Amino acid sequence: MTDAGLVLHKLQRLKAQISLTRARRPAAGDVLSHDLVLRDALALAFMVALQEAIDIAYHVVADEGWGVPDSHRAAFEMLAAHGVLAADRVNELSAATGMRNRIAHGYASVDHERLWRELPNTLRALDAFAAAVAAWLPAPEQS
Repeated sequence: MTDAGLVLHKLQRLKAQISLTRARRPAAGDVLSHDLVLRDALALAFMVALQEAIDIAYHVVADEGWGVPDSHRAAFEMLAAHGVLAADRVNELSAATGMRNRIAHGYASVDHERLWRELPNTLRALDAFAAAVAAWLPAPEQS
C-alpha cells in the first residue's frame, strides 16, 4: 500500500518545482540564447520537477505491486492502467522525460527554444499529474 504521507511530501516538492520553473521562464524565448545563467536555472528547475513526477510514479507503482516498469513511460502507463492518471497525460509526460534526459545527461541536443515553447503545456501536464495522484491517494490516517 502506498505511503500517502510520503507521496504527499513528494507532491509538495513537485508543486514547488513547477512554481519555480514558471517563475524562471522568461517572457520571450530568445532571452535564453544569451542568458546562460537563466537558461541553466530554468533547465534545472524543469528537470527536478520532472524527476519528482517520475519518482512519484515509480513509488506508487512499486508500492501497489503493479509490476516493474522498464521505462518512465511504462511507469506512467501503469498509473493510467490503474486509473490514477488519465491516459491522455501519458504521451505528454513521456515526451517531457525525453527533454529531461537530454538536460540530465548533458546531450548537446538540448534545444532551449523548444524547451521554452513546450514548458507551458508540460507544466499543465505536471499540474494535472499532481492533482490526479493527490485525488487518488487515500486520506492520511488520523492519530
